[in-house]
Amino acid sequence: MGVCIEVLIVDWERLGTVPADERSALLWDIFDDEDLAWDPPFPAGWVRPREEDADWCRRYDFHGTLGSYKPHFWAGERWEDVRDHAAPGLRTALDHYLSALFWGGLPFMDGGDGEEEPEPECPWNVRTLMWSAPEEVPGLKRLWDRAAPELDTLREPFAKHAASPGSWIADFDEFATLLRNWGEVMTEADRRGWGVLGLYC
Repeated sequence: MGVCIEVLIVDWERLGTVPADERSALLWDIFDDEDLAWDPPFPAGWVRPREEDADWCRRYDFHGTLGSYKPHFWAGERWEDVRDHAAPGLRTALDHYLSALFWGGLPFMDGGDGEEEPEPECPWNVRTLMWSAPEEVPGLKRLWDRAAPELDTLREPFAKHAASPGSWIADFDEFATLLRNWGEVMTEADRRGWGVLGLYC
């Protein structure tokens, strides 16, 4: 089946009031699809529980991913293939933006001697594929705001250097949709002053 990811935006202070050993179960319990206790999703893939006392988090369902982490991984691989053909400003913005979400191996992520810096552990005692504290989210949103207007300039180089028909993130449109979905996540988290959790499952 493979790895899946559940991306939530979360009120950091409210989550911090939950005992550490209960946080993981709480996050999964209030986002349990099997109980069918969902409001209709509000725009752009957002889902929230019906429970009034759970109004401190939202889940984002990425279009066309079925909850799998594979599209995120392959978007990182496609970026590796196309980044040398991006304009310098766009390349820098997306390098930093995507490295925080799902793309590693960048020179600026190591200590300058080729050794990768250990990633800090998420403070909430939950298994994550990524996380961004509320104070980090505005910077990520600014990177997205820089990159978004130029994203379509990648269409032609993507078709030439990164397209992979029949695979995850097969073409530019799938790549751009995933990045724009992440842009919606960061924009909403920034608007609320919340953090972001990509739960591993």
